[in-house]
Amino acid sequence: MSDPASCHARARSFLARTEDGRAAVIALRAAGLAAKELGLLDEGIDLLKEALERAQGYDAALVRMNLVGLLTACGDFQGALAEGARAEDVLEGADADRLAANIACALARVGRLPEADAVTSQALPRLRRQQDPAALTGLLTNLGLARALQGELDTAETALREAVAVGEAAGLCHLAAMAQGNLAFVASRRGDVPRALRLFASAEPGLTPERAAQCRFDVAETLIRAGLPGEARPLLEATLANVTANGYRCDIADGLLLLGHAELADGDPERAAETAERARAAFAEHERTGWMLLAEHLLLRARWAAGDRSAVFLRSAVATADRLRDKGWAETSAEARVIAARIALALGRPAGHLLEPIARARDRGPAALRAAAWHATALDRSARHDHDGARAAIRAGLRVVEEHAEVFGALELRARAAGLGAELAGLALHAARSPRELLSAEERRRALARPASLRPPRDPARAAALSELRALSARHAAALAHDQAPDTALTDRLARLETSVQARIRRRSGGGPAGRPDIGRLTAALGQRALVELIQVGDGLHAVTVHEGRFRRHRLGAYEKAVRESRLARFALRRLVERGDGDRQSRNGLAQAARRLDDLLLGPLKEELSRATEIVLAPTGPLHGLPWATLPSLRGRPYTLVPSAAAWLQARAACTERRTGHVVLASGPDLDHADEEVRTLRQLYPESLTYTGASAEAEAVRDALDGADLAHIAAHGEFRDGNVLFSSLRLADGPLMLCDLEELDVPPRVVVLSACDLGRAGGHDAVIGMVGVLLALGTATVIASVTPVRDADAPPFMAAVHAALAAGRSPAGAVAAVPRPLGVAGVNCYGAG
Repeated sequence: MSDPASCHARARSFLARTEDGRAAVIALRAAGLAAKELGLLDEGIDLLKEALERAQGYDAALVRMNLVGLLTACGDFQGALAEGARAEDVLEGADADRLAANIACALARVGRLPEADAVTSQALPRLRRQQDPAALTGLLTNLGLARALQGELDTAETALREAVAVGEAAGLCHLAAMAQGNLAFVASRRGDVPRALRLFASAEPGLTPERAAQCRFDVAETLIRAGLPGEARPLLEATLANVTANGYRCDIADGLLLLGHAELADGDPERAAETAERARAAFAEHERTGWMLLAEHLLLRARWAAGDRSAVFLRSAVATADRLRDKGWAETSAEARVIAARIALALGRPAGHLLEPIARARDRGPAALRAAAWHATALDRSARHDHDGARAAIRAGLRVVEEHAEVFGALELRARAAGLGAELAGLALHAARSPRELLSAEERRRALARPASLRPPRDPARAAALSELRALSARHAAALAHDQAPDTALTDRLARLETSVQARIRRRSGGGPAGRPDIGRLTAALGQRALVELIQVGDGLHAVTVHEGRFRRHRLGAYEKAVRESRLARFALRRLVERGDGDRQSRNGLAQAARRLDDLLLGPLKEELSRATEIVLAPTGPLHGLPWATLPSLRGRPYTLVPSAAAWLQARAACTERRTGHVVLASGPDLDHADEEVRTLRQLYPESLTYTGASAEAEAVRDALDGADLAHIAAHGEFRDGNVLFSSLRLADGPLMLCDLEELDVPPRVVVLSACDLGRAGGHDAVIGMVGVLLALGTATVIASVTPVRDADAPPFMAAVHAALAAGRSPAGAVAAVPRPLGVAGVNCYGAG
């Protein structure tokens, strides 16, 4: 267990030259156990069977003890338990306790968790006294895993911590790493994904091939829990192929079960149901009846996701929940009972009797289960017209999601974690009785996805990886520019570096919630401004306005209509920029879409907006990407876009933070207007730090941005919709990425991004993109475009905006004061305004 590869080689060598029968049995046992750890399971079983043929009496019982573990790994549970039973009557003392550890593992893998727990509890005190670190570490690891599977996470973690300590003290690095991998599994079940990923990364280098495969299955489960099923699926498929090739048939069913969960989380319930049936058949083949129930639970979830709400399905859900409970699967039983309650409510039937047995699940267990339990409770109370009770349940459920989201330091993962509360937040919006209550509910929903700030600690390893990534990206871009064939090695290295950087970011713990705005502080800060927060409530779009201390709610119309018109406006404006203003069809299309949007979104608010000095707009969903300046009501009017009212207050606070006062001007390559734009602005800011041509290197520009009062960057940008962390600005030596901006101690107060699409974002109301990250880092205001920018229009427009800034106008006022040709119609002001 300290070096299985050396053990295997030396035992094989010894067997080739020994004629001592008993010594050969010992060597065969050692070689067989080492082969299992090295991924050579069939060889290991053959070696132990040869040992059994040679052994007699007590030695034969020792071989049977070893066979228990290998037969379990290959899925022959009946054979494993039969060998254990034959050895039980022979072995004594420490050997009997080692056998108990192996039998406990077999029982846990077959799904007989209470029996596994009982065997472990009896043997554990004796093993602690007998000074056998290998057996003790294995038994503690099995105990921890069994407890974790039953939802007893505290006792699981205690056992696994002891296992790690015992294994490390004895130099059993592989066993200690396995226990640490299971600690990561417990952290994942708690919902602490960053900690789980850190522990997995620490454990995997010390694992043998068999344990590494199991660890990768656990990593995949963690990715599913983190809202990344699309990444979990290829990992599971590759690991399944590996364990199949190596004969670990026990792991195949486990992997199929996880793959089904990944497919379901990825929005593919039909495929998930098919995979669940395959998993159930694999469990049945190995007589793992306890685990067959977990496949039935997955089928239940797939049917629910596919829309089944029948009375037959209700009976099936209740029966499955009862069977899961009887076999010790407490968490999955509770999940099945929540589904049963939701079906009953959908059928108009009472659900209180279904929810009562899982009241405890609302206060413990995984965040997804707790949130779902509170959601079902809220629906049940609402059906019984207990509206105050329903609102209390909604608040309790949202607190669970808030606590869950707080552990994430990566914006991407935090936004996904917030999805757990989507249905609860929707209920809260429906339950809101006043404009103030609706705004508060919407701000709470948006706060789930945004941290209070992004100030990660310095990470030299990540900085080095980003530097190499930048250099390789520049080489890759140069090759593509010269129509050279892709360098496969270079492409692979780029992918590995991105994965490495992304993994380090995901392991970062969170920094607390963004919080919700204090209403008194909000109205005072607004002054004569008007806040307009757009809110989707069911299929409808609503607005809450706050102006002069007064809150009003407005029903605007269909949400999908607004989204559709927004996309039409973006499309028409993009065509105009590309083809020129003479494209009459696109001009008419843009004008009509903008007029319809104006009537839908701002027309009902005209009375309040007419008296406001400035408008603070908090859009929702895809409306964040609307070229708002094309709307007739906003032409020439100062407005600013924000992720939420709380984010606006945070940006306003950033306005008062001290900066060094310096100005940074930078331009990137292959952008026709960039150098001209920077030369013009240099006349306004003669003391600025200016980076053009070869001097505009990414790290030099990044370092100059730290503490700046104003920064203007004219460069090509790339928005990575599938991997937002690597959205970037292209500078002389390669990309300046979103990841780089997290290295700033004090971000610039005002940032102007003069290039195409740099105002685009993913993550909907989390607003993950160049603008969203800058605001979350602490930048007060960003000026950027959500559509392409025409080269001819950008320099004069930007020069006029900066002239207005230099004259003392606010950023929102400066942008509004400048006549706007269609080539820059997508430029918006974000943040403090």
